[in-house]
Amino acid sequence: MKIVIVEDELAASDNLTYLLHSIDPSIEILAIFDTVKAAVAYFSTAHDAELVLMDIHLADGISFEIFEQVKIDIPVVFTTAYDQYALKAFKVNSIDYLLKPIDEDELTDALNQFTVQVKEKLQGIDDDQLKGLLSLIKGSADKKGYKNTFLVSQRDQLIPLKTATIAYFLINLGAVKAVSKDNQTYSVEGKLEDIEESLDPTSFYRANRQCIVNREAIVNLKYYFNGKLIVSVNPVSKERIIVSKAKASDFKDWMNS
Repeated sequence: MKIVIVEDELAASDNLTYLLHSIDPSIEILAIFDTVKAAVAYFSTAHDAELVLMDIHLADGISFEIFEQVKIDIPVVFTTAYDQYALKAFKVNSIDYLLKPIDEDELTDALNQFTVQVKEKLQGIDDDQLKGLLSLIKGSADKKGYKNTFLVSQRDQLIPLKTATIAYFLINLGAVKAVSKDNQTYSVEGKLEDIEESLDPTSFYRANRQCIVNREAIVNLKYYFNGKLIVSVNPVSKERIIVSKAKASDFKDWMNS
């Protein structure tokens, strides 16, 4: 079985590769891409891939943008941290998905389903499926209410912290912290990915794997080597907030909107 992985988190792609080889050592990983652009370039030319495992959020956009630019005529399994309403879109359109963190048994089932599809000579996602998927997910986003308050830990108590007062979220020693505009640090339960989904994207941006920044906390942007950006914030972050070259253009567009 020849597989292409489209995933922008190095740890996630490494784990997926490990699980695939644990399930079947003969599986061949042809390529791993972390951007929409790279995936489009690959599928625009002749290839030997038989199956795609694809994350929803990539370094330079949403993976659905790939299908708007190129036809993928092989089965696709999405790996996602989407909420339950959005997952309905996958189910009603008969598109397979794996919910992160990926379970080995569920991955095995997905590979078995792929084998069935090959026997039945089924192709990739068709236009009607894609339109239905995008429509339902857009409907989910339109109906979605974003969090106004986070219940955070401070010393031996839990306190409500208004989302608007948070300058940025960051991962520190494996735990998520929220830094307020008055430079107080609080512990926040949950993964950064889940927190990102609960925030209004017009106000907050996932700058990199470790940080989500509030637009109002940004002081300036500085050019860094290789087309990257350094984001200066107030209050000052102990760790440099660096936006990758792949996301730099999108980040500037977001700031300019």
